[in-house]
This record gives sequence, structure tokens and C-alpha cells, in this order.
Amino acid sequence: QVQLGESGGGLVQPGGSLRLSCAATGSMISVFSVEWYRQYPEKQRELVARITVGGSTFYVGSVKGRFTISRDNAKNAVLLQMNSLKPEDTAVYYCKATLGNYQFWGQGTHVTVSS
Repeated sequence: QVQLGESGGGLVQPGGSLRLSCAATGSMISVFSVEWYRQYPEKQRELVARITVGGSTFYVGSVKGRFTISRDNAKNAVLLQMNSLKPEDTAVYYCKATLGNYQFWGQGTHVTVSS
């Protein structure tokens, strides 16, 4: 069993940056493929970025070039660096860790981009 905890959300002005962290306890996050999702009110969660065990990355088109997903194995975490933030990035961000048929979700962190 692995527990995931997101942090780093908050209020930022348009054009600003935030770095989200998805920290794992109970297991090494390095053995999991990890994804960041976001959820708008009354909408389904949508995939934002993915990093595989091998380090390959994927980004949804709307964040490509602005967001960077990476691993911090020393902190047993996966990071999402978000630059050039836009109001439409406002959402609750969740991380998900997958290993085979096992999936684990964090509780989410709120990101608000507003002037």
C-alpha cells in the first residue's frame, strides 16, 4: 500500500509559477508510473502529465512547454513545475501512481490562478 500526498498548491497571479509535489509513503515512488490530473468543478478529472518508470514524459497539449514533470527520488516524490500559469489552469490537482493493476490517488491540492 502506498499513500500519496500532494502539496504546493495555492494562489498565484497569471504568468506566475508553482511547483507541486506528490510525495509517497509506504513504498518507493520510483517503481510507479505517476500522472498528474486536474479537475474543474463539476467536471471529470483530466490527465495533465505523466512520467513513466523509465523517465519518459507526456503532456496534454494545453500545458506543453509550460509544465514539467520530474522525479525527485531523494524525496520519494514526483514534481510538477508549472510556469506561465493561466486562469484556466485553476483546478484541483491530483497525482496518481500506477503499478500493474494497482492505482493510488492522492487527496489533491488546489491551484488558483487569479489577479
